[in-house]
Amino acid sequence: MTQNAITNAFFALHHDLPRQGPGSDATTRALLALAGELPARPRVLDLGCGPGRSALLLAAEAGAEVTAVDLHEPFLAELRAAADARGLGDSVRTVRADMGELPYPDGSFDLIWAESSVYSIGFDTALDTWRRLLAPGGKLVVTECEWTTADPSGAARAFWDQHYPLRTPEENTRAALAAGYAVLGTVSQPESDWDEYYGPLGARADAADPGAPGMAEALAATRAEIAMRREHGAEFGYAGYVLSPAGGDWRTRPEAASGADRAAVHAVNAAAFPTEAEADLVDALREDAGAWIDGLSFVAEAPRGDGSGDPEGTDGSGGQVVAHALITRCHVDGAPALCLAPVAVLPAYQKTGAGSAVVRAVLHAARARGEQLVLVLGHPDYYPRFGFTPASAYGIRPSFEVPDEAMMALVLDRPGTDGGVPVPSGTIAYPAAFGV
Repeated sequence: MTQNAITNAFFALHHDLPRQGPGSDATTRALLALAGELPARPRVLDLGCGPGRSALLLAAEAGAEVTAVDLHEPFLAELRAAADARGLGDSVRTVRADMGELPYPDGSFDLIWAESSVYSIGFDTALDTWRRLLAPGGKLVVTECEWTTADPSGAARAFWDQHYPLRTPEENTRAALAAGYAVLGTVSQPESDWDEYYGPLGARADAADPGAPGMAEALAATRAEIAMRREHGAEFGYAGYVLSPAGGDWRTRPEAASGADRAAVHAVNAAAFPTEAEADLVDALREDAGAWIDGLSFVAEAPRGDGSGDPEGTDGSGGQVVAHALITRCHVDGAPALCLAPVAVLPAYQKTGAGSAVVRAVLHAARARGEQLVLVLGHPDYYPRFGFTPASAYGIRPSFEVPDEAMMALVLDRPGTDGGVPVPSGTIAYPAAFGV
């Protein structure tokens, strides 16, 4: 039996079904609400649209001008017919194209949408590839299958490792942050979203002719997938991620674990301050296992095309490293907290937004880790824009004399918590490298 016959049989099972993956109009609306305010007639790119259930809702309820992309022309034909039938033919344009090789200029869309389709090219590839297509203020919405337990069974892991290796929500969140996004919100899809997909698909499988070319193989794969969900559905599920570029035109990312960014980070801190003390501080903190936290040293790169090229000291993925923000572990009367210091921007890029971009990015990363409290000793006219307020209001103080308004605290609003965790109070104990 040829693979082409099996593929054709697989599509035959899926034609004219309401959905090609777990989902619901309710979930689409919840994700749209998390995306926040959009232009009056947003330009939406729906990738891997299938027969277009999401595209039709976005056109009808968000007033969107939707470009719906899929590789399977029969799905696009279904979408065109449905759009015409609902009077949305002028709002939905179908395009047969590969979602990994899109022909659109940078900044073409206000909203990029991908429900149950990102697996085709992979979560990380999708986030990196599609970011350039977002207009200023644009949002990216994707749904991704992921583990919902810390200890998946061998059977579930073997099944998914064969088809599409899953990650945990924390791993996917870290991947989004590393790709330069802020996570605006997430939606865990309910079991009913799976029923909307597997119910019609199961009925279609029961009615199919197993003697048709390739159909026996397609039916076996489909029934194995449905059985996996039935038997191990508590171990995995779909979640929707609503993302926005964290730094606007600035690409922000964690410092490379390979050490490739160390010289650039040192150079930024050395240039930003009168002496190399802060640059040396970063190097010392990096060697302190009790202070350094992997993934909380962030850099910002100059926008591509600004003339910076790709000089020595970058990771090779974009422009020059022009800003750096570091968060390390400190304690408040023995309770773990974080300290933000130093924050540095090359003189030529100061007052351009690079510093704000990298600070926001590293704070998003700390929030995603489930951290609660960040402290900063800094300019009281600068840090309140990120939500910092005087630490004394929480009963937090340093062990040395500083103006009250300069010692600030930020209590992180962690997604998925009730905000009931008490904030520690007392004296701040900094890592030894700070010398205080």
